[in-house]
Formats: sequence, C-alpha cells, structure tokens
Amino acid sequence: MERLLAALRQPAALLDDVGHVLAMNDTMADLLHATGDVRGQPFAGTFLDATERGGFHEVLGFAVEGHVWTGRLHFPAIGADAVRVDVTGVRGDGGVPRALVVVQKPDAGDELEDLAERLGRLARVTADLLYAADLSDVTELVVQHMADAAGATTASLSLCVDDDTLALVGIRGGTPNAAAQFATFPADETTPAGAAALTGEIVLLVGRDQIVDRFPGLGLAAEGERSMLCVPLKAGTRRVGVVGLSFPYKKSFGPAELTFFRLLGDTCAQAVERIRAEADAEDQALKLRFLAAASAELASSLDYEETLARIAWLAVPEFADWASVSLEEGGVLRHLAVAHTDRSKLAIVDDLLRRYPPDPQSPRGSYEVLRTGQSLLTPQVTDDQLVAAARNDEELQMLRALGFTSGLVVPLRARGRVVGTLSWVSGEGGRRFTQADVAFGEDLARRAGIAIENSQLMSELRTVSELLQDAVRPADLPARLAGWELAGIYRAAGGMRVGGDFYEVVAVDADRLAVVVGDVMGRGIPAASAMAEVRSGVRTLVAIDPDPAAVMAGLDRLYEQFPTDQLVTLAYALCDRSTGTLAVTSAGHPAPLVVRATGEAEFLDEARGMILGITPRERPVVTTRFAEGDALILFTDGLVERRTEDLEIGKGRLLQEARAAVCDVSLSDALAKLVTVAPDDEDDVALLAVRRLSS
Repeated sequence: MERLLAALRQPAALLDDVGHVLAMNDTMADLLHATGDVRGQPFAGTFLDATERGGFHEVLGFAVEGHVWTGRLHFPAIGADAVRVDVTGVRGDGGVPRALVVVQKPDAGDELEDLAERLGRLARVTADLLYAADLSDVTELVVQHMADAAGATTASLSLCVDDDTLALVGIRGGTPNAAAQFATFPADETTPAGAAALTGEIVLLVGRDQIVDRFPGLGLAAEGERSMLCVPLKAGTRRVGVVGLSFPYKKSFGPAELTFFRLLGDTCAQAVERIRAEADAEDQALKLRFLAAASAELASSLDYEETLARIAWLAVPEFADWASVSLEEGGVLRHLAVAHTDRSKLAIVDDLLRRYPPDPQSPRGSYEVLRTGQSLLTPQVTDDQLVAAARNDEELQMLRALGFTSGLVVPLRARGRVVGTLSWVSGEGGRRFTQADVAFGEDLARRAGIAIENSQLMSELRTVSELLQDAVRPADLPARLAGWELAGIYRAAGGMRVGGDFYEVVAVDADRLAVVVGDVMGRGIPAASAMAEVRSGVRTLVAIDPDPAAVMAGLDRLYEQFPTDQLVTLAYALCDRSTGTLAVTSAGHPAPLVVRATGEAEFLDEARGMILGITPRERPVVTTRFAEGDALILFTDGLVERRTEDLEIGKGRLLQEARAAVCDVSLSDALAKLVTVAPDDEDDVALLAVRRLSS
C-alpha cells in the first residue's frame, strides 16, 4: 500500500479508521510542510483548520464504511483558500478498514472544473430518478447517490403526509436519534426541512453560526463548521417533500448550482408523484380484481352465509391480516366467518371472540357501526388504545398477540337496514387503512348486501337475463328452403350467450337468397341492441332492393340518420339460382369463402370495403359463378383471428379445413368441424353456410 501511495503523483495520505496517519507520500508532506516522521499523528488535529476537524472525523467514519467523499477543506499550511479533498474507503491487510486522503494541489484544480464535475454527477442522479421503480429506489438515489455527488455526509428524504406534516422515509448520517426524532415532524419554521416545505423555497445555511442563529434547537452531526441545504420537492403548487443535505465544512453555493438543485428537486418530486400514482393504480387494480372475485363469489350461490364466509377469506392477505363477517340476530352480532393470513392465529381469534365477545353496549367498535350505520376507521391502533379496550390482562395479552395496527369496520345493509358488519384488521408491517379503503370496504359491503336481499330476486334476474339472451341470439334458419341447403352455428366466448355476432337469411323469391353475417364490436346489452337494429335494417332493405350495393348504401344512410358509437362489420351475399351467380360485398368484415363442388376453395378478398359507421363510401361488389354443389361460407373474425399469430395463418388453416370438410357431407356437420379451428373461448364465433342444390 505504501509503494502504491508513493507512486501517486497527487498528494496522498493513508489513515487508519480513527484518523491517524499510517503513511504519506512526499508530495503530500511537501504540500502540508510536514517534517519528520508523521506516522501515528492525528491527521485532522495536525494539518486541518480547527473548525473543520469535527467534520473531517464525520467524513472519515463515512469513508471507512466503504464510501467516497469529495469536498473542500482548509489546510493552514496551504493557504486561506479551501482545496479539493477526496477521501476514499480502502482495505488494508486482512481487510482492515483504511481511508485514503487525496488533496488537489491549489494550482492543479480549477474551481469551475470542480463545479462542472459536481454538476455532472448530479445530472446523472437526475437521469436515474426518471427511471426509479419505487420509493426505495428514490430514497437510495437521494440519500446515497445524490449526497455523494454533492459531497454531503448527511442526507435525508422526507415526504408530506398531509399539508402540515412530513415523514422521514430515508436518512444517512446525522445524529444518533435523528430517525426517531424526525419519524414525523411539522412543516413549519422549527426545522430547516420543515421551513423548506412550508415556504416552497430552498433553505441554505452556510456555516454553523447561520444554522444555530436560525434553528437554535437543532442538533448537529459533528462539531465545527457545517453547511445545510434543504430543497423542497413540489409538483406544481402541491407539496411533495424535502431533500436535506448537510456538509462537514463551510460550503458556499453559486447561482448555477442552486438552480441545478431546484431542477433536481423538481425531478425528484415528479418521480415520487409518478411512483405514487403507479402504486395507487396498482392498488385500484387490485381492488377491482378483488371486487370482481367477490362479485363472482356473491353471485355463485343463493346460500349467502356460505358466500360471505368465502368473502372473508378473499380479503387476506391482500387487504388485511384478518377479516370477519358478522350478522345481527336478536340484537347480538353472530360471527359468521373469521379469516386470518396466519392460520396458526385463528385459534387465538376464535378464543378471543368466544371468551371476550364485543359488548353490545359499547360506544365503540362493531356495535357502534351496527347502531349508527356509519363506517369506523382506525388508521393506527396504539398500545394505549388496546389497554383501554381490554377488560383484563388476559384479554390485553391476546390483543397484543394479534398485533393490531389498523382497523376498519363497515356496515352490511339489506332490506333497508343494517344487518351486520364487515371488519378488516391489519397487523404489524401491514397496510394502514385510509379513507380510500373505507370507500372500498363500503362498496364490497354494498355488494354483499345485495346477496343478502333475497334469493327470489336473484332468480328473477336470472330468468330475465335468460329471456334477453334468447331474444338476441342468432335467428333460427328456415327448416326447408327449396333449392338451398343452409346451416348456421354460433359460439359465444367463455360460454356466455349474449354477444355481438349475428347472421340472417332472407328468401327474396323462388330463385334468390340473401345471406348476411355481422359482428357488432363490444358485448352486453349495447351490442345486443345494435345487433337487433342492424338485423332489422338488413331485412327491411333486402325487401326493398336486395342488390348488395343498395343494401350497403341503405345501411350507411341508417347510420347517418341514427348515429351510434357501436361499430359494425358485415358481409352480405345475394345468391341467384336463375343466373348461377353469387354477388358479395363486405363492410370491414372477413372475406367470405367459396368452396366449389370440385373441392377447390377461395376467399373473395376483393369484396372487402369500409366498416359500417365510418364515412359512407362505395364498396366493391364481387360477382362470381355459383354452380350446383358450390357452397358459400360467411364467418366472423373469431374463427380465424388469434392474438399470437398472423391473420393469414388463421385463414390458411380455415381454407385447408374447408376443402376437406365441406364436400360430400352435410353443411351442419361441416360447420361443426370448421368451428373447431377457432381459438377456444377467445372471441364470439358465428358461421353461416349456404349450398346450391340440384334443380
């Protein structure tokens, strides 16, 4: 190590972990006018200005932990101006911690270059903040990387809990009790960070005198000179938090550097706001998934007691460490279900509820919610509250064993009255319930109340739903139609019977047959209503003029006169035995497929035009021969589209299957085989086939 030290061109010294000189190269000895053997001497006490010795020991402790510090210190032997010093933690023989001190010669360093280097390091921190994944990343960037880049030994990040309160989320260095002292603190003039949050302006304190004069009660990390910089984090006019930096010497800041810190503060605030928004979105998504799962459970059975018991288990561990559902019987709450994320503690919960049930006369807790119908939120459960709630030492011991930290009780309502309660409890390390959770819990309770209402209403709704499904499903095909063979098949996604796919067959006269297949984008009642309107419109237009161009023009006029947000794709064909032709057009729909009696097959891709509901325009009409034995197949995109492959692959698969399936078998059997090429339950599928028979 000493040979390496001697080889360095810059002034350098190696110190032990308490600051005594182990070795010093000649360049450093000359710079500091050191005479004789300085090994064993205290580096700070011998060579530094007295006001900076305490700060240097702070830096030394920081370095021997494995960090790097860069700043400016005063050496009386060098002159009045502070010089740049780099202190780096190194390991000696056997891994013993050491500190390497490197001093820039006064004529070798340019203060502007020093500033540029420091701003460059801060710029890299700013860039890293843009990609921070969570608050722990932001905290590390602030209290580690930003502090290192700025040359601070102490750094902290505090975020606003509300308009008047800050909470410390990360700190490096500082006084021994700083983390506990500033766990939460007010946004006021009693602390530098509080003042920065209150005013929204940078608080800069250069020198111990300025710090003590303005904040006399503030504890400092070390003796001697000190400077502090507190940068407010703001998102527009909203307070987000404060970054605090403390330096172990009398450090000044130029306008450029302060401007940079303001920009860095804005970037940090944006990162915090983005991460909070993402966390809120994730929490909302989790709640929506929970409500969906809970709704599915509530709708799965008419036995609401069994269902509510499952709801209690759904809440753990995502939203609570334990949950309970209670129903009122004769003025007393009966615990219907209790769930705990730690099943070993279920026995404690059961024993607690059995031996110490809630007092019906209690002005607090579940019975208060039962009487008032108002939710009860306890954001933080303190030990004092547990002591006040316990009736004896045994109950208190059980309550403490369950680790109460936060609680929420919401009323269950049915038939216009409160019939029970839903309770969530969080344990140590769990979430703290907020007003947002109250709204969430009340939403769940409302859904549970609907399940309690009565089984007759649920049966009634199911019957109405089935009638609606039957009303909007594809129409039955004519049982017999001279000269034609017809077949249709419809499969709804996920087994649901209400979708947006449809088909229709209209006998124009003895020789002509109009067929149509369509797809209304979306699902549910809006799609079903739009489907019914389009089907009715097609039948009316065919009766007026079955020509494909005329039918499409009429549908465009229908959209103009009765605007709707529902978009529709549609394929229409007019089959004519007298001319042996087939005239086809399409509005944004998959091209129909013709399978010849000879086994040849082709898609009529040229017939595809603009989707319905867009600016009307003329669509191409393709006319092709339609001989005896030829078959036309119209279908919706669910038959050929898969999210994981190109559309042409699906069309090619259908073409191959159609060649083998359609000839020499009934169309019903052929479609039953063709529908199997569709992805299972990914989308609605409708197929309609017509074959020209012998005269």
